[in-house]
Amino acid sequence: MTTHRAPKPVAHPSQPVERAVTIGLVLAVLAGLGWIAGMIYTVAGW
Repeated sequence: MTTHRAPKPVAHPSQPVERAVTIGLVLAVLAGLGWIAGMIYTVAGW
């Protein structure tokens, strides 16, 4: 007869992935804001 083992929690290994996704989203937002600022600067320079 096999013994029942409780499943290991999944939260611990996924934390680095969640951090990487958050950092990626923040960088994407900053890049988007920089692009918008560059477009405004370009149009204002005309």
